[in-house]
Amino acid sequence: MKYVLVTGGVVSGLGKGVTASSIGLLLQACDLRVTSIKIDPYLNTDAGTMSPFEHGEVFVLDDGGEVDLDLGNYERFLDIKLTRDHNITTGKIYQSVIDKERRGDYLGSTVQVVPHITDAIQSWIKRVAAIPVDGKEGSPDVCVIELGGTIGDIESMPFIEALGQFSYRVGAGNFCLIHVSLVPVLNVVGEPKTKPTQHSVRGLRSMGLVPNLLACRSTTELDVNVKEKLSRFCHVSLQNIVSLYDVTNIWHIPSLLREQKAHEAILKALDLLSVVRKPALEEWTAMAQRCDMLHEPVRVAMVGKYTGLSDSYLSVVKALLHASVACRRKLLINWVSASDLEDATALKSPDVNRAAWNSLKAADAVVVPGGFGDRGVEGKIIAAKYARENNIPYLGICLGMQIAVIDYARSVLDLQNANSTEFDPKTENPCVIFMPEGSKTHMGGTMRLGSRRTYFHATDCKSAQLYGNQSFIDERHRHRYEVNPNMVPQLEKAGLSFTGKDESGQRMQIVELPSHPYFVGVQFHPEFKSRPGKPSALFLGLIAAASGQLDWLLKKSVGSKANGCSIGKGMSGLSSTHHRYVNVNGNVSVGSFDGMYSNSNGLHV
Repeated sequence: MKYVLVTGGVVSGLGKGVTASSIGLLLQACDLRVTSIKIDPYLNTDAGTMSPFEHGEVFVLDDGGEVDLDLGNYERFLDIKLTRDHNITTGKIYQSVIDKERRGDYLGSTVQVVPHITDAIQSWIKRVAAIPVDGKEGSPDVCVIELGGTIGDIESMPFIEALGQFSYRVGAGNFCLIHVSLVPVLNVVGEPKTKPTQHSVRGLRSMGLVPNLLACRSTTELDVNVKEKLSRFCHVSLQNIVSLYDVTNIWHIPSLLREQKAHEAILKALDLLSVVRKPALEEWTAMAQRCDMLHEPVRVAMVGKYTGLSDSYLSVVKALLHASVACRRKLLINWVSASDLEDATALKSPDVNRAAWNSLKAADAVVVPGGFGDRGVEGKIIAAKYARENNIPYLGICLGMQIAVIDYARSVLDLQNANSTEFDPKTENPCVIFMPEGSKTHMGGTMRLGSRRTYFHATDCKSAQLYGNQSFIDERHRHRYEVNPNMVPQLEKAGLSFTGKDESGQRMQIVELPSHPYFVGVQFHPEFKSRPGKPSALFLGLIAAASGQLDWLLKKSVGSKANGCSIGKGMSGLSSTHHRYVNVNGNVSVGSFDGMYSNSNGLHV
């Protein structure tokens, strides 16, 4: 097994996750089997109980693991399926060591950070790195490990020590360290400053880790003089210093690494240079270039609770992007805070309310993503009602499906007090109820989580056609509340159609409004399995409906698969418009990963 460790220096949010994913893709393009591990030094056992404002979205895996959003980036770039153990946290490590101590496994030893915690970290890495994640048998060839945080953080110290020991343990030729560091350009001076990176590398060396490569983040490409200075003071050879400057979208990063021969430096450090092929990135590069050339817009209103931080809905934004590129459209997102649509805001801040409504009305499609808590719920219901009544393509995910059902019960069935018991425990018309096996005393890991099967109960519905007319699909879930099965007959009689259910037929998984051009709600999260080149079926349907291509798509059923629609040659027929490069306005954000890898015009992909 070969290991590549990615660390970060100077500041957080440099794009270590993007860099690690791009390195993995580059090695994968060399015909190596790649897996990934993310180390998060926080004490939480997992990301499940963390606020999206605090840490971005919670990414959900097939096995139900609630993990850091970086694992979503690994899965999207590498098209792999990771497990909950691929996300290591301080909480998990300490919990495992304490459990062993309680059982008496240490035979009376004084349990300490060194060697017990550091040994546990190394054993965890070695065990998880051997798990196949690409659907093939046997262990992967290379494991890319990302250490979260910044060198010098107190909470990272046990992991730094463990990784230093690990590099010695696996031996030369099996371990490569890539340090991602910032090289800022001060406006007053106007030249790149290398001192922060020098200090970061010095700190890294003082902890027993020696970088093989430096990946320097900057706004513009570093010239050779800056690289020579870094080489001299950081003791890294000139050819092993890579300039990762801002690009129009993150899909360009693997090509950027290849052009600077980063793969050769990595493969040389891993003693693999003579046994692999040159990286084949033609399709990936073409996709990145195609994304830049799109100019015909499709505007999507994202109506949510956490719109102040786009990373809160990162996978939703990525799924929209994948679908937009497939439909040859430039994605523009109108971020609409759900509470701004409510009557209370109209009374207190009419200008804010007016701006929110203008953003909603200007959109070609509406997405209401998942969420927890009652803040902004009425605004989400308003958005679903607006889309339903005005024939605007709508996709409701998890809570977005539930509020669509609540709106229908209120507006069509005239049940004015219809609600979810999450928001009104005493409602007389509970459209949405707490699931039977849920826990109201413990928050972490007590939801319906991970991959679950949905069976189609209608073959002529849009969702079944988009998924390739299969009898069932597997998608990932994360919820505690569900549509009340006792109210389903009443809702269906009024025109709603619950086209997808679980194996028992009691859990409503997909709801559609047949009379609407595209009105779909799903209890699962299709965004978690969307991939570049293989967009989620339901997101593809939404963008196609918003751009007038849905009928064509449903007729052709291009390359449909259970996990989404793969883009074949037929997708090129979606648009014959001549494309040119047009910058997005600075106030529009098309998904931001770590807040970096953006151009000066504000485009974040």
